[in-house]
Amino acid sequence: MMSLKADHLALDHAHAEDRLAVIDVGSNSMRCVVYERLTRSPVALFNEKVLPSLGRTVEKTGRLNPDGVRLALDNLTRFRRLLEGMQVRRVDVLATAAVRDAADGPAFVAEITRRTGFRVDVLSGEEEARLAALGVLSGAPDAEGLAGDLGGGSLELVMLEKGRIGSQATTPLGPLRLMEATDGKPGSAARLVDQHIAKLDWLGKGKGKSFYPVGGAWRALAKMHLEQTNHPLHIIHQYSVDGAAMADFAGHVARASRGTLEKMQGVSKRRLDTLPLAALVMERVLKAVQPTCVTFSAYGLREGHLYDLLSPEEQQSDPLLTACEDVAARIGRFGHAEILSLWTATLFAGEDPTVMRLRQAACLLSDLGWAEHPDYRADHAFLRILRMPFAGVDHAERAFLATCIYVRYAGTSEGAALAPARGLLKESVLARATMLGLALRLAHTLTGGAATLLQRTALRLGDSKLTLILPEDAGMLTGEAVQRRLDALAKSLNRTGEIVVQHGPKLAH
Repeated sequence: MMSLKADHLALDHAHAEDRLAVIDVGSNSMRCVVYERLTRSPVALFNEKVLPSLGRTVEKTGRLNPDGVRLALDNLTRFRRLLEGMQVRRVDVLATAAVRDAADGPAFVAEITRRTGFRVDVLSGEEEARLAALGVLSGAPDAEGLAGDLGGGSLELVMLEKGRIGSQATTPLGPLRLMEATDGKPGSAARLVDQHIAKLDWLGKGKGKSFYPVGGAWRALAKMHLEQTNHPLHIIHQYSVDGAAMADFAGHVARASRGTLEKMQGVSKRRLDTLPLAALVMERVLKAVQPTCVTFSAYGLREGHLYDLLSPEEQQSDPLLTACEDVAARIGRFGHAEILSLWTATLFAGEDPTVMRLRQAACLLSDLGWAEHPDYRADHAFLRILRMPFAGVDHAERAFLATCIYVRYAGTSEGAALAPARGLLKESVLARATMLGLALRLAHTLTGGAATLLQRTALRLGDSKLTLILPEDAGMLTGEAVQRRLDALAKSLNRTGEIVVQHGPKLAH
């Protein structure tokens, strides 16, 4: 028989077999991310970024930044050692605009392979745009509007039409390239950006829709806006801002002095040189396209590449529910969340698919805090869900799920910890989250978390009463705690609670 220690080693080895890494060699930054496995909702095990600024000299000299080349090669060699230690079996290296356009790009690629053994895929502008758009769709499957991926050397623009890729273009409008082409002069840079944008007559299709910014510089801009507006949730993915307001903010950042930027909260010191030009590009794009809102995406080229590796069936799966299923499988005790979903459905007659989807996700996450200290389960579960790296969910939906599970453990929606959620939820939505949380609390109290015991119990919603129906041999499941949980749920529905024991077959043991 294999020892417990050997079992763990075998399990670790089995997990390592599925690990893969994506290294993105961009014009400004280079990032290495290791993922647990290829899935619709990939989990990052390791994530590290360096800023070699390879494209800083490409516009004027036609060659890569020599200092950046040395820094990139040193770090790629380091990444190779780390990935070997992590037992990563697949490494995909993707190079973008700077390497694509530089005269010494092929020599740089050859040196990477010589030092590390990595095979480097130098993406065309069209392929870079396609993968960035797939990244947006992987994180927001119903995206409708214009996606823009700003790297150090280029800007890719892609029209998204009902979750599909439409017209696309790649332009030499990355901040590093603009800086060289215009000596960093805002007026000259604005004119150059406008000239390139004016050539894309199909951009008019984005008017009145959403704009989805991708890329580190634009994420830095989103972080600044989060700080400046005191948004209650500091998560960039799916952070949404009015289009005209974001254009004004970007214009303010584009024209601010370095001293002013240094004093602003949320400013990345490492991006001070490129941030004004990145903001200027966003301002000009937003002025030209006039989207109703700007919804930032933390998913881009790397996530699009992983999404592209999935089968068509896997691509169609729901990223939120897939992520919740993975979490439930990893930390849950008893499983069978589908039983909880069916059991709570009585309370939500007529719900639309969006609400049903969130209820299913809450059921999957309802046992999240079982291993925490009892005094802190509600707070820990709330914060964990609010900040979890989900895709396919906006900030209000995150707050809804986190509130549900907080109430599932705390029995109330009055906790101070819920302040961030209250800033994101309407009163009617908060009430629905509270109701679902109380229903999950009742279900777990009634069965001890063994959801299969729910299959022969039911909730019946009447005009004045909420009835918990139990089979004859399940009368012993009732008690003071169950009655209190039922009464709390009934009160949230403006009803009184009652327990009815009916004759029927005995519960299976």
